[in-house]
Amino acid sequence: MAKKKIADPRPSWDEYFMEIALVTATRANCSRRKVAAVVVQDHQIVSTGYNGTPRGVTNCFEGGCARCSGNAPSGSSLEECICVHAEQNAICQAAYHGTRLAGATIYVTISPCLTCAKLIINAGIREVVFGGDYAFTEQTEKLLKAAGVKCRRFVKKVS
Repeated sequence: MAKKKIADPRPSWDEYFMEIALVTATRANCSRRKVAAVVVQDHQIVSTGYNGTPRGVTNCFEGGCARCSGNAPSGSSLEECICVHAEQNAICQAAYHGTRLAGATIYVTISPCLTCAKLIINAGIREVVFGGDYAFTEQTEKLLKAAGVKCRRFVKKVS
């Protein structure tokens, strides 16, 4: 007798890790935007990061970043922002603990900027899965592709 295949009620791996990234984003200390990244190897989380001020610096939401606390319009005066992006923090966290990221996948709640794309490439991360849009320019997309990093938008399945 053939065994009846039972539908797997669990979330897909992409759904699972993106949901964890969304929860991780709640720890972000940036007063302007909540972003997180989860780095995964072999379906195991090896590092996480969220955006905010560097370690030991007053939290952004407590006034640690003058740019974010000020009235600068979105996208302006970015050279004044001292906050670290989620991808940067996830990569630095792995380095801080001696964890290699070669071959990993990074799940990010928004698309990576050009600077984060360069760090993703040099960390050896092979795939980027991102949620919403941030600064995903044509240049960023071309750079990731040229480096052989697979990049795709996460689309949650409606049930």
